[in-house]
Amino acid sequence: MDDDDFPTDAAIAEQVDRRPIEDVAGDLGLTADDLEIRGDEVAKLTWPAVQRALGRPADGSLVLVTAMTPTRRGAGKTVTTVGLGQAFARLGEDSAVAIREPSLGPVFGIKGGAAGGGYSQVLPMEEINLHFTGDIHAVTAAHNLVSAMLDAHRHHGNGLDVDPDRVTWGRVLDVNDRALRETVVGLGGSANGPPREDGFSITASSELMAVLTLATDIEDLRERVARIVVAYDTDGEPVTVDDIEATGSVVALLKDALRPNLVQTIEGTPAFVHGGPFANIATGTNSVLADHVGLRLADYLVTEAGFGADLGAEKFVDIVAREGVPPEAAVVVATTDALKHHGAPAVDADEDSLSALEAGFPNLDHHVDNVRSWGLPPVVAVNRFPDDTDEEVQAIVDHCEARGVEVAVSTLHRDGGEGGVDLAEKVVAAVEAETGRLQPVYDPSEDVKSKIRAVATEVYGADGVEFTSGARTDLEDIRDLGLDDVPVCISKTPSSLSDDPGKRGVPEDWELTVRELYPSAGAGFVVALTGDVLTMPGLPSEPAAADITVDDEDGSVDGLF
Repeated sequence: MDDDDFPTDAAIAEQVDRRPIEDVAGDLGLTADDLEIRGDEVAKLTWPAVQRALGRPADGSLVLVTAMTPTRRGAGKTVTTVGLGQAFARLGEDSAVAIREPSLGPVFGIKGGAAGGGYSQVLPMEEINLHFTGDIHAVTAAHNLVSAMLDAHRHHGNGLDVDPDRVTWGRVLDVNDRALRETVVGLGGSANGPPREDGFSITASSELMAVLTLATDIEDLRERVARIVVAYDTDGEPVTVDDIEATGSVVALLKDALRPNLVQTIEGTPAFVHGGPFANIATGTNSVLADHVGLRLADYLVTEAGFGADLGAEKFVDIVAREGVPPEAAVVVATTDALKHHGAPAVDADEDSLSALEAGFPNLDHHVDNVRSWGLPPVVAVNRFPDDTDEEVQAIVDHCEARGVEVAVSTLHRDGGEGGVDLAEKVVAAVEAETGRLQPVYDPSEDVKSKIRAVATEVYGADGVEFTSGARTDLEDIRDLGLDDVPVCISKTPSSLSDDPGKRGVPEDWELTVRELYPSAGAGFVVALTGDVLTMPGLPSEPAAADITVDDEDGSVDGLF
């Protein structure tokens, strides 16, 4: 089938006979009483169901889907994650998948829908890509409540002596709006509060989103929310959510959002779609709670980490896995497009695309070697696109086999679970043969500077790390806050192994430059910023929102995919 003749995601979804969500839950050993039904195809797990699941042993195997350094075309990690879960089911394994909730920003911006694609997508895609169960809206409301209470405190006497120039908690919105990146609040006279500079980020970048995806119960959620730093006083001491007495109300807004959401894939495989933190300044994966539940209710749980293995998988290994959800194998997605992109500078890609592809192998090898160094058996999934040639695909397979790396060609987008059976078989073999233990990049007891150097040199391939004068001051502040023994979350361009998005392949002779660090005390890590980081994306010249409309007759949404 030609690419032009392939049906749209929406058309494929419309043709599927959906299973009642109670039947999907039944595959996990759950009953209708364990669900809070949100229509025929969506449910939230009840707290008794979550607690009962957590009381069982975590006998399932977690498979982490990551990728080589991606391009704008994407690698297909979500398609691979969803499709692999379906492929496991075709092998007779009890399987489930777990992915992030799509943010409205990318949905209406560049990407469009974000629920997988083709015959490897989660349903109901329309609801998942729009309001879904309201979890993201709850984070938006909770975040902005903290902002309002902080400004109200300053307006009514400022008893905590908050320094207006050191308010670190802005506001959020789940829509791309570059005009709100830098704002001023409190204008219009004293009745509107004292003026100060402010700004908006997208909801996925809120620390509350990271907190929501790392918390394991209400008590843990409350403790994490309470310690979030929102500002500093004039003496430089931190002001927290608890200090402004907002903890209880924030937890009240987030308590239902904390419960995992259950849906299904195209082939009826159970799927948790829960949480959606940024993959740079946070972990870029679904909720730990969904992972814990999935590992206790399924034999195989497939999840994904944002961007390439240098970013998403490293954060999973060093931050997420420490919460009790270690993966047992990793799938590294490779595409001919990404290989050519990273090999092009070394050859004339227009003259010889196969040579460009082969010149891109070092980038794939770097990610595979990283995965191996973490104690995870890697399986390369060649995500085949319609315009890939047999010669190109075979070259990738031959290269991996020559390096002793398990590899499988994936057609999960076109063929659903059937297109990933070979991949699933090799992942099962990797899990069953796995005898080592997960090996994080660093020990949390090391100081923050040492942890950043470890990631930069061992994962990215940098020669060293340069800290700007501001970053060195931030390091001292972090030590003073007692946060030197928490993991680091490095924000770096996803387009390169280096901190320069223009450097392809495996850059050499470079140093990582850290320009700023700040605490995410609630989430439990320190963020290190490299390069320019936008926490509020802007709409492109032709936003996806321009193509979205509603059918007059049946009320269905068109143009999401």
